[in-house]
Amino acid sequence: MEQAVEGEYRAFMTGNEAVAWAALAAGAHYMFGYPITPQNEIMHLWRRLGSQYERGFLQTEDELAAGFATIGAVVSGKVAFSATAGPGSVLFQEPLSMAEMMRLPVVVVVQQRGGPSTATVIYSQQELTLTCFGGNGEGLRLVYSTASHQELYDYTIKAFHNAWRYRFPTFVLGDGYQAKMREALVLYDPGERGIGPVPAKPIFHSQRRGAEKPLLHLRNSFSVEEELGEVLERHLDDYARAVPALVEHEFFGEPDGALLVVAHGVVGRAARQAVQELRREGRRVNYFRPITLRPFPEQALREALQLSGGSVLVAESAEGQLGNLVRLAASAEGLPDFRSYYRPGVGITAEEIKEAVLNERAVDAALLE
Repeated sequence: MEQAVEGEYRAFMTGNEAVAWAALAAGAHYMFGYPITPQNEIMHLWRRLGSQYERGFLQTEDELAAGFATIGAVVSGKVAFSATAGPGSVLFQEPLSMAEMMRLPVVVVVQQRGGPSTATVIYSQQELTLTCFGGNGEGLRLVYSTASHQELYDYTIKAFHNAWRYRFPTFVLGDGYQAKMREALVLYDPGERGIGPVPAKPIFHSQRRGAEKPLLHLRNSFSVEEELGEVLERHLDDYARAVPALVEHEFFGEPDGALLVVAHGVVGRAARQAVQELRREGRRVNYFRPITLRPFPEQALREALQLSGGSVLVAESAEGQLGNLVRLAASAEGLPDFRSYYRPGVGITAEEIKEAVLNERAVDAALLE
């Protein structure tokens, strides 16, 4: 295949375009998908670029078919992915549950939209729980939450590598704002940054009778519950061993903090700006953004809370989906002062987060001095 991105250069494009270019740069062979706002431009650009760079695309009859087609490609050793949103994410849970159980490196980009399945097709952060814990398995997935076009590019490339390295379904969780707005970023050839090719190889292939290597038996259903439990135990152990190498987060602040502002994705971007401005004003506010939502950076969050007096303000464009993960991660120490700024399906600005921090109903402003 012809190299898609050579060298390094700045570009100005939408987030959906950044995803398509990142998949090309990573060496993806195929995309399977079904149209749904706000991810459609990923499919459109991939189809156009695919003709130039000898990559494949198939528009399937629905998201179920897209998921199973992606599975079919990856078991043959092809680097394949899909993209979806909203009700499409719901339909994807059946093939993704299969991929989770069979340890298949399926990559899906989710550009979140408002729900449940209304005409709100622009933006939300309401697909966090579905993406992390959808399906009927144990949520053995890798979920990256991006805050910029540069991160959409970087983490799409990383998603392919880690999906194949650890053999768990992997997601890039964006949103409608990132999908549609234009922003500057740097496109680059991963190889020139020391990122080798995606470690893909055929998962299921024919073997000669009598070969020493045992035949591969991929299973997604079990007649005896003890057999299911035995397989799940191995998968859970593999996942637990991988967690330290997978978790990522962003933090800045000081040990004498009086409040920790927690947000993810594009709201995390606004929270970062708000906390930077508050700190310049002399406010004792710290900042934490989980980049991996699954696995969640629990230990890092607990350490950030200790540096912030145990007080936390969670901001998100959902009704507590991130807040629930924060509560769970901090359960051992407890949260003596948990505050929230929830706006389901509505964008949140840095100015609004600053107002929430300084509002006496959200936190005792005197503690921040």
